[in-house]
Amino acid sequence: MDNIVKKLQDGTLVPFIGIGVFEHTKSSEGVQLPFDSDSLILALNNGRAMSDRLMYEYSRAAMSLEQRKGREFIVQMTNHIYTSKEYDLPFTYQFFKDIKPKYMIDTNMDDSSCKIYEDVEHFMITGTSRISAEYDRFIIYKFDPSSKEYKQIEKEQLDDSLPILFKPMGSTVPEMNFIISDADFVDWLTEAMGGYALPPFLKGYKQDKEYLFLGVDFSRDTFRMVAHEITLGLSSGVLITKKDELTKKENKFVNTHNLKVINEDCDVYLKAL
Repeated sequence: MDNIVKKLQDGTLVPFIGIGVFEHTKSSEGVQLPFDSDSLILALNNGRAMSDRLMYEYSRAAMSLEQRKGREFIVQMTNHIYTSKEYDLPFTYQFFKDIKPKYMIDTNMDDSSCKIYEDVEHFMITGTSRISAEYDRFIIYKFDPSSKEYKQIEKEQLDDSLPILFKPMGSTVPEMNFIISDADFVDWLTEAMGGYALPPFLKGYKQDKEYLFLGVDFSRDTFRMVAHEITLGLSSGVLITKKDELTKKENKFVNTHNLKVINEDCDVYLKAL
């Protein structure tokens, strides 16, 4: 336990958080928060299932809804899912709140990971997409705990003097900004492959890291590509999953990225630590 905590605090071990960490989280009104692709699609579409083709992956469903109802609809619905009802901080984030990892990657779009660092100065990087002004697909903020405000800073100001929270798929705070539809992911991944989805400092800082994947589903191409781009240069890692058997593509990703698989519920794994 001490070794894991030390590695989290010095940044050699990086938590990589996915939507599955919400599996045991319900709102104060008893509503289950989305914890996988299917439940996120239902939440975006007012509880209604969509065609099998669209239900394959939430980015497809979001793209269909965006085409029919407009971009603002998707942005507002995503924000509504995470801000309209109160819910307790999921256990995964509670666990890391005491540790405050030096570097954390959170692919969820709510503000749970922000609460880990709410009492300390930190940097937050949020992903962005489909902007024409420049190639960069990120925005960098610095958090002031005295004012409780995030202020945007220049990419040259990012360093490892403070904890770094990276939210590549966007966030509800400090402004609504989400990578959620197919068009968002295509744009983000295209620029990621060109080197524009990560700040220059992170490109070097992320080399030779170990990763702890919690609540991440690698059964779909999109998220495997996202994780690959973000963790390029990794040394090894651990995937915590409840799946007894991984798909052929998941196994290939695991082997290619030198990951160890532990078949366990995320909460149970962290509580055992």
